Amino acid sequence: MSVLVRNHVKVSGRPDGKPLVFAHGFGCDQNMWRLVAPAFEDAYKVVLFDYVGAGRSDLSAYSPERYSSLHGYAQDVLDICHELDLTEVSFVGHSVSSLIGVLAANAEPDRFADLVLVGPSPRYIDDDGYVGGFSAQDIEELLESLDSNYLGWSSQMAPVIMGNPERPELGEELANSFCRTDPDIAQRFARVTFLSDNRADLDKCRTRALVLQCANDVIAPEAVGRYVHAALPGSELVLMRATGHCPNLSAPEETIAAIKAFL
Repeated sequence: MSVLVRNHVKVSGRPDGKPLVFAHGFGCDQNMWRLVAPAFEDAYKVVLFDYVGAGRSDLSAYSPERYSSLHGYAQDVLDICHELDLTEVSFVGHSVSSLIGVLAANAEPDRFADLVLVGPSPRYIDDDGYVGGFSAQDIEELLESLDSNYLGWSSQMAPVIMGNPERPELGEELANSFCRTDPDIAQRFARVTFLSDNRADLDKCRTRALVLQCANDVIAPEAVGRYVHAALPGSELVLMRATGHCPNLSAPEETIAAIKAFL
């Protein structure tokens, strides 16, 4: 199967431009970048894709073994880069894709020039001396709720994750995105995401990086963004005015400006 079909890869912008790869978060697909990605098409080769199990990817390519850790998703990123023969890649990852990008860059550091990490979290569960934002019980209850009633969980959690309660249409869009995702695959991806601990991978990363941290982000609070910034050698941290966990939808102009200033 072609990687481009498997991951529903879309390429736009300048054919000879530096590659700019946008990666979506849990429960989402490449459509989440529709307000951001076009702003870069005049100067970059823009690459959008869906992880296997999301969006319009080929669900038959899903393997519980391959995707039992974030490394399997990082391999999706690397497969796309290989197929398109991309080098000097600027990778923009939202939420869990931030750490997927770190893993991909650590695996093939010569292939990546920059990482833009939007709302990253290397570990969601609090630990000694580390604030992740959730207790172990919080995460277990979240996963149990997701397993028992995925559609109900989606409609309840999406507005909380999105924030911006004065703009309910944003929460509705995220809920609809969650509901388009195959429930069985989403449940597995949720466990891989929320039980992950990739703090040690940050220390290994030598790729130039930008951390975009939103205000009032319940999934990745400011303490987590500051931790990622401190753990990534030479990284930059931008504290955004945008609130919630999805500035690519709630504040696309600010997101675009921050990425352009870094690149």
